[in-house]
Amino acid sequence: MRNIPLNDLRASVREARAEIDAAIARVLDGGWFILGPEGEAFERAFAAYHGPDAHCIGVASGTDALRIALQAVGVEPGDEVLVVTNAGIPPVAAVVAAGARPVFCDVDPHTHGFDPADIERRATPRTRALVAVHLYGRMAAIDQIVAAAHSHGLAVIEDCAQAHGARLHGRMAGTSGDAAAFSFYPTKNLGALGDGGAVLTSRPDVADRARLLRNYGWRQQYASELHSTNSRLDDLQAAILAAKLPHLDGSNAKRRELAAIYHQQLAAIGDLLTLPEPDADRQDVHHLFVVRVRRRREELRAFLKERGVGSGVHYPVPAHLQAPYASYGDGAGSLPITEQLAAEILSLPLYPELTPEDVAYVAEQVRAFAHSGT
Repeated sequence: MRNIPLNDLRASVREARAEIDAAIARVLDGGWFILGPEGEAFERAFAAYHGPDAHCIGVASGTDALRIALQAVGVEPGDEVLVVTNAGIPPVAAVVAAGARPVFCDVDPHTHGFDPADIERRATPRTRALVAVHLYGRMAAIDQIVAAAHSHGLAVIEDCAQAHGARLHGRMAGTSGDAAAFSFYPTKNLGALGDGGAVLTSRPDVADRARLLRNYGWRQQYASELHSTNSRLDDLQAAILAAKLPHLDGSNAKRRELAAIYHQQLAAIGDLLTLPEPDADRQDVHHLFVVRVRRRREELRAFLKERGVGSGVHYPVPAHLQAPYASYGDGAGSLPITEQLAAEILSLPLYPELTPEDVAYVAEQVRAFAHSGT
């Protein structure tokens, strides 16, 4: 029996280990650990990866990147921000941390991303912005979202925590909205060895404000231009990310190859599973391989565990049904697609270090469960 965890962070370091070791030594020898040359070098490289007009501002986490991006585009306390609740707590928590009121929106059942129609249904004169999450490595319908949002005068923040390098109609995640937020949590497609994040924008005014917001409002040391605390990507993590960035496209290509095996080997049990739909206009990066299980999801998870296969649910309880945020919404039944997805989704192992044989084994076990009738 194989042992295939949902993720393997030790394996994720191996490919770039020599570059990572050299990067760590360089930072230690240089003696500059916060807002130093390694951080600046990574910001330049990550910006260039997204195009000549991009600005990158490194911050301490993906959640901070969302909060700072919201504040940088002009969201103020009391404003409303449209946000989905199926992407874990961070998008909603960031809206609240920015002093704004989250307005919960439903999602598209195919992309699991923001439903553009909800902009018309939920926007009010108090709405200032929306957060469009590109979930599981698949981009939301960002063209329609941006068009609808801008028609209402709303800023668009792209949450790209799970979409490093993803594309829709050839355009990369993080380059369509007014600003984007990235997480470099270790499990991400581009992951640090600790927390980290970045704000990405093509707007110089937003970039300037984000730089102030990440460091006490300082343009020069000890002279604050606006109120803020600090949230800074340290040079050690920046150097590690710079070492791993050249491997990102190759790793994403491997994820697509493995996802294709899942599609090939699980298509025949469509009565049990709904697979993510292939789309020629999309270049998904499969941060997670998420299927919908029409029945007996927890039994399937137990079956896989007995056979050495890890799985996960991303995410089991939508934010609008969790105690700290429930008062902002209308309770159970208010977001029917979100709630249905939470009851059905299942993440199967998918990361670049898996072999095709590993993925075939996982698919074999899922088929065995489907045919067992248990």
